Amino acid sequence: MASDTGTARPTGQAGLAAGPRTARAAAIAGPAAVLLGYVLGAVALTWHLWASPARVAVSGNPWDADLFAWYLRYSATAIAHGHLPALITQRLNAPQGISLMWNTSILLAGIVLTPITLLAGPQVGLTVMMTAGFAGSAAGMLVVLRRWQFGLWPAAVAGAIYGFSPALVQSAVGHYNLQFAVLPPLLVDAGLRLFLAPEGPGRARSATRRESVRAGLRLGLLAAAQLFLAEELLATSAATGALVLAGLAVARPARLRAGLRDWLEERSLPARDLLRRAAIPAAGAAVAAVVALLIAGVALGTQFAGPLTQHGSPFLVDYYKNDLTVFTDPSSYVLLHSPGSALAAAWLPGGAPEQLGYLGWPLIIVLAVVTVLFWRDRRIRVLAVVAGLLELLSLGAHPEIHGITAHHVTLPWQWVQGLPLVGLALPDRLSIFADGLIAVIIAILLERAANRGVRSWLAAAVVAGAIVPLIPAPLQAAPVPRVPSGWAATFTALRLRPGARVLIVPIPNSGLTNAMRWQATAGTNISIIGGYFLGPAWNGQAYVDGNGARPTASYLDALWLAGPNGHSAPYAQATPVARPAAAVVRADLAFWRPAAVVAEAGPGTALGRYLISVFGRPSVENGSIMAWQMPSAARG
Repeated sequence: MASDTGTARPTGQAGLAAGPRTARAAAIAGPAAVLLGYVLGAVALTWHLWASPARVAVSGNPWDADLFAWYLRYSATAIAHGHLPALITQRLNAPQGISLMWNTSILLAGIVLTPITLLAGPQVGLTVMMTAGFAGSAAGMLVVLRRWQFGLWPAAVAGAIYGFSPALVQSAVGHYNLQFAVLPPLLVDAGLRLFLAPEGPGRARSATRRESVRAGLRLGLLAAAQLFLAEELLATSAATGALVLAGLAVARPARLRAGLRDWLEERSLPARDLLRRAAIPAAGAAVAAVVALLIAGVALGTQFAGPLTQHGSPFLVDYYKNDLTVFTDPSSYVLLHSPGSALAAAWLPGGAPEQLGYLGWPLIIVLAVVTVLFWRDRRIRVLAVVAGLLELLSLGAHPEIHGITAHHVTLPWQWVQGLPLVGLALPDRLSIFADGLIAVIIAILLERAANRGVRSWLAAAVVAGAIVPLIPAPLQAAPVPRVPSGWAATFTALRLRPGARVLIVPIPNSGLTNAMRWQATAGTNISIIGGYFLGPAWNGQAYVDGNGARPTASYLDALWLAGPNGHSAPYAQATPVARPAAAVVRADLAFWRPAAVVAEAGPGTALGRYLISVFGRPSVENGSIMAWQMPSAARG
């Protein structure tokens, strides 16, 4: 008997100890498995890139890929020299320079990815960023929904819908700043928590002061981080959060009427209590503003009050928007598509990076049915209305069908595009946020059906049928421009000072970015004349490439494109350009004041012969490179 007692005690203690450990392990294993699934999905989607991560980028948009590679190299070079990247720099578009805050410079990503850029090159860093963008965006949605008390699998499905949505997959075609949409769900969540806090599955209560301040601290940090990743996503995150919060506030008209009646009949709360309640979200908002300004205040001051400020949008008005056919006709970026639908999508204005609205008929029908059946659920009602509004705004000022704009029909974006900051966003990119809200609606549907036997399985089957058409196809890869032979030896022989101003031929612009890619890949410590950037023209109006190319640059680029090396820029077209007069060339050189001219050209080519006629025999010839060291008086 004693033996039995002695045996039973340790067994019971072990069982009590094992129970919590088992529960904790299960609580960790489930989310860990989901996160691992997101990572594997991201790798499967980008496996063509990982096959040769330093040499290929997503096909279809080489200019932006070269631009973002340049940004990563710029940030890495600064960090390697012991300082943060300068917000105004002449390293591109010398001598005028560019403002990094008015460009999609992904400064935070560039700083974080510096070790990868320095060790493996900027394209590897971009591939890491893209893979993390898919998995991280899905994980961000998962974390938010779990914080709002959603079950693991409804939240996991919603995370996958958002993180691997067509909007993010097609943003991956060169728009690294938009595809890395990890923070927007966290931003909207932190903003809502200034006013609300979760209380049980699917319910909410008013936030306490402590919760609101914590949310404000989190919101300020997230806002500052997003500012240095993609300012456009920060503005649209704020707009989306405000719309959702306003929708939740007005979704109970009976409560609003009762509050108004109490106020009119002077039965409202005492003024002191009203102020106390209003002070709770105000305290959180103040904390958010202070934190964000402490981190990003100097950058914002440089952007709006420093040199190279600009106004207006640099893009064509009412051009980058969702075509109506995009919502239902699958492109080649999803697995289930037809050759006809893929071809039609490829020819739409803006191309793949700017046609982000695909949902597919199955999902559209499911969303419509769910909204009607569960209209009394305030969450579904608000999210459906806001998502629909965002999709409506994504159509631009006038609807477009099969690439043809109906100018006689005016849509709400006509008035939104005149608003400060928000109006500078491109409307089609609102589909990223609409997809996030749609993912939450699906999570609510699965949550409502959970543990209801046949209904649960039926809801899961319906959701699976609706989202299967969204499964993305692996992204296709294309080679990036390789550094010309003789590049490194040429710059070694020139012995230029760090940051010296160099005229590289082809002179880069928004349609011809090879030289930016060469400099980024090689890490050559120079300042480039020309470039692909957003900048002010003489009147302060924002344009792509600012004031545009000077006559000499246009002529040199035309000669290069028509020569034997022009095939390395297949998307650029060689067009005849008149030979500039000698006085024009002298004026352009006096403006640029290069320390050296470096051209990918041979002496027997038209470009080589012209450069020799202007500068004489080259100072250096190495591989496919000819270079001239300018007199000291011409050095920048």
